[in-house]
Amino acid sequence: MKFLPLFLWFGGSVCYCQTTASTAAPASSGNATTASPEVSFQFERIGLPVPKFTLVVHEDGTGTYQAQLAAVSGGSGAAPASSGAPINRPIKISSPTTETIFKMARTLDRFNLECASKAKNIADTGKKTLSYKGADGQGSCLYNYSENKGVAQLTELFQAIAFTMDEGRKLEFMHRFDRLGLYSEIDVLNREINEKRAVEVGNIAPALQAIIADEDLMQKVRERAAKLLAEAGEQPK
Repeated sequence: MKFLPLFLWFGGSVCYCQTTASTAAPASSGNATTASPEVSFQFERIGLPVPKFTLVVHEDGTGTYQAQLAAVSGGSGAAPASSGAPINRPIKISSPTTETIFKMARTLDRFNLECASKAKNIADTGKKTLSYKGADGQGSCLYNYSENKGVAQLTELFQAIAFTMDEGRKLEFMHRFDRLGLYSEIDVLNREINEKRAVEVGNIAPALQAIIADEDLMQKVRERAAKLLAEAGEQPK
C-alpha cells in the first residue's frame, strides 16, 4: 500500500510521543463519569491547507469534525491576511469502524502509555494527540511519530476520515466555483478510497448528492459521484 498522498496532505503519521494521562480529551465537555465514552484525534501542522483539525467519535458512532483552514493572504498592497475559515460538522461513523476505534483505544490502555519513539532526527510532520474519555478512565498521548503499531493504525484511520471530510469540502467548493475540475477531484477521491486512505464516505453524501442532482454538470461527473455514493451504501435522492 502506498501512503505518499495522505502523508503529503496531512503530514503523515510520523510522530513524537509523550504520555499526558491527566489531560482531558479535546473538543469535548461534560463529566467523564457520566458522559458517553469518546475517542478524539487532534492534528496540527503549519503550512498545510488544513493545518489543524479535531475528530471526536462517541461510542454510538456520532461525533464531530472541527477544522481550521489555512489563513488567506491579502497579497501585496492589499488587505492583511485573514485567518482561515473554521469548519464544524457532525459525523456518523459506521459500527465496524467505531468498534475498531474503541477496541484499540482500550487495548492501548486508553492512551495511558509511553508511545514516543526514541529515534533521533525524526522529521516534524505534525503534532498529533489521541485521547480517551469515559466512565472507565481517561488518557491522552501526544506524538509526532510512534513505533506502536496500534497508535500508528489509529492515526492512519483518523487521517483517512479527515481526508474524506476535506474532500467533501473541496467538492462543495468546486461545484460552485470550478465545475470543470470536479471530475478529476472525484477521481482523486475514488483512488484514495481504493487505497483505504479515504473512509466513511457517507459523511460527505450531501456533496455527492448535490453533484448527482445537478443536470448542468457533465454526465460522467454525475455518474462517478453516483457510483461513489452507492459504494458508500447511500442512495441518491
